[in-house]
Amino acid sequence: MLGALALAAAVLCPVFAEAQAAPAAPAAPPALVLPDFSELVERVGPAVVNIRTTERVRSRGAQDLDPGIEEFLRRFGIPLPNRPTPRGGDDEDSAPQTQPRGVGSGFIISADGYVLTNAHVVDGAEEVVVTLTDKRELKARIVGADTRTDVAVVKIDATGLPAVKIGDASRLKVGEWVLAIGSPFGLDNTVTAGIVSAKQRDTGDYLNFIQTDVAINPGNSGGPLLNLRGEVIGINSQIYSRSGGFMGISFAIPIDDAIRVSDQLRATGRVVRGRIGVQIAPVTQEVADAIGLGKAAGALVRNVEKDSPAEKAGVEAGDIITRVDGKPVERSGELPRLVGAIKPGSKSTLTVFRRGATRELAVTVAEFADDRPARVAQPDGAAPAAKAALGLTVTDLGDAQKRQLGLRGGVRVDAVEGAAARAGLRPGDVILSIDNTEITDARQFQALASKAEKSRAVSVLVRRGEGVNYLVIRPTR
Repeated sequence: MLGALALAAAVLCPVFAEAQAAPAAPAAPPALVLPDFSELVERVGPAVVNIRTTERVRSRGAQDLDPGIEEFLRRFGIPLPNRPTPRGGDDEDSAPQTQPRGVGSGFIISADGYVLTNAHVVDGAEEVVVTLTDKRELKARIVGADTRTDVAVVKIDATGLPAVKIGDASRLKVGEWVLAIGSPFGLDNTVTAGIVSAKQRDTGDYLNFIQTDVAINPGNSGGPLLNLRGEVIGINSQIYSRSGGFMGISFAIPIDDAIRVSDQLRATGRVVRGRIGVQIAPVTQEVADAIGLGKAAGALVRNVEKDSPAEKAGVEAGDIITRVDGKPVERSGELPRLVGAIKPGSKSTLTVFRRGATRELAVTVAEFADDRPARVAQPDGAAPAAKAALGLTVTDLGDAQKRQLGLRGGVRVDAVEGAAARAGLRPGDVILSIDNTEITDARQFQALASKAEKSRAVSVLVRRGEGVNYLVIRPTR
């Protein structure tokens, strides 16, 4: 018996020792737990409000009827179409009437009653009523609204109100959980959640939006977008929809941009922005490669307004603005935001790429007033035509045409064929440069075009109407 036990021990001991020596199996990863928003909603919810607006309108009859017909109907006691029968006198049925206009959301940013919302929520409103979570209804005064950023501030007469905590939108990460509180379809304090699906979404001149998949519907506009710390990091503003309802994509104004605007609205009732007076377009990789820029970045100047700060600084159509005061312009849409943030009257430095070289220009920023460009006369003269090169037949511009267009040189396109036509050139276009070399007349253009290698792409800077753009003529393969 002992022998058997000894034999068993001899067999088992090595196995036991090996088991002891073997490394422990890795622990199973902890189960992921979805966030619980209840505490956050209890804390922030009381600072979110419902905004209801009304507008004054006249009876449709007063607008639609010819005055002579209206007087005829009145004289014979015939009821006016689309209007109630008069009860208290001739003017009662034509008096302006108040009717509901819309419903939106907002949130309290200070205990003394300042409320942040969207400009489109209160635009055109005759009366604004704010409803708090305790069911109090208070009339609000519109402090100011900025349609370019869609930010508005309204004020209610109350004190000791719960206010939101402002966060930092720059710290947001794609994939981070976010929460919205608002009044979709008038349903007060509705809570929806999702994640940040993209950042820096360029959908406007002065804003890069936060894109989320949080369910946003009509009535959510103006409500807060919150992070898991309960901080407001955006104002829910827009949705992408083909039906009018939520389709999985919504956009919020970054709170840092909104606060900058609201501070100006509270101080002066309006927003002051800088401008330099240029029309711009994106820089494509094809153009960047063709002109030697390398990276497809910056803002292509398509037109420079007459007597604008940009013209006085020496900015030319065809320049690519790559920096403002040392800050890079990665996309063309960033230029209006960078310039707009500069105080009018301040001096600034523009870094531009022009005909293969970089230079810096000093500009005095003006106040934004009117973004409509000055109209420029079209070329209407004719000169002896140069023979076709690169598929183009061109003529010189007369001195009068150059003065009208504000140009030193250039040639007008009379006929287009082949590769030039495929590149998008048209008769009437004015060619300002070829491969970063400024064009002075048709003879010079012919010489440059004839020397261009037939196996590579050629970049031409083209003036069309009031703007300029780069087009790339590619050889037939």
